[in-house]
Order: sequence, then C-alpha cells, then structure tokens
Amino acid sequence: MNTPVVEARSTTLIRVGETCERLIRFTREDIATFARLTGDTNPLHYDVQAAQRARHGEIIASGQQTTAQMIGLVASHFSRSDDGRERELLCLNFNFAFKAPVFAEQDLVLHWRVASVEWNATLGGWLAQLDGRATVRHAHPCVIGRGTLLVKGDD
Repeated sequence: MNTPVVEARSTTLIRVGETCERLIRFTREDIATFARLTGDTNPLHYDVQAAQRARHGEIIASGQQTTAQMIGLVASHFSRSDDGRERELLCLNFNFAFKAPVFAEQDLVLHWRVASVEWNATLGGWLAQLDGRATVRHAHPCVIGRGTLLVKGDD
C-alpha cells in the first residue's frame, strides 16, 4: 500500500501566536456619521435623549462599526509588506458576538491573535484562524470574534 507523501511546510508570512493591536475611540459624531452612511437608523447611535431613555443610557456604536474596524486591522496587518515580504490576503470568514455596548468617547483596544496556520494546496496559500476581541482598556470584552484568512506570498 502506498501512503501519500505530505509535504511539510512552514511560513514566515503568518505565524501561530502572531498578534496585532490598535487603540481606537469613536466620538459621538463618528458614531452618528457611520450609522447614517450605513443606513442604520437606530436612534441609539445619534439621539442622546433616546439613548438616555434606553437600557444603556448613552450613545452606542453600531456593531458593524466596531467589527469593521476589527476586520480593517486584520486586513492591514496581514497584507503588509513593511517586513520585505509581499503578501496577498483574502478575508474568508468572520463571526462576531456582541458582549457589551461600545460607548462614545471610550478607549477601545482591538486585538487579534493567530490561533492556527496550515497550508492549503487547493487554494495555494496559508489558511489561518484568528481569535479577536475589542475591549475597554484590556478589561471586559465588548466584542469577540473569530476569523479565517487566506495568505499567499513568496514562500
């Protein structure tokens, strides 16, 4: 019986344990503008009085505003070439869970960590699983996420 030979591969394009992080802050104006541009008419994103009557009592960012920043961080970091390596990146899948509101004028730390990397011969690149979170000053998570990337390059 012939056993197929599996080619052992490794990469420096993306590594298990690699992280990226960014600090952001949404102003009330940022939140209202993003909501308007994306067609989100929920008054919790722009009406202070409506927000004060609601459960959270203050203007909150839409979930898509925070997750867009999280995906943007991943796309920027893993498509970079500042280390002399040319990369091609496709974001294949992201899932998010919303754990707490993101308020205006609140420092939010976006953080991603590569959980696994494996070669995919069919796609001709590295499939990476990432775990992410958006937290208030490294305290409680407001958003948690999981993503799948395809990274190609000159390995």
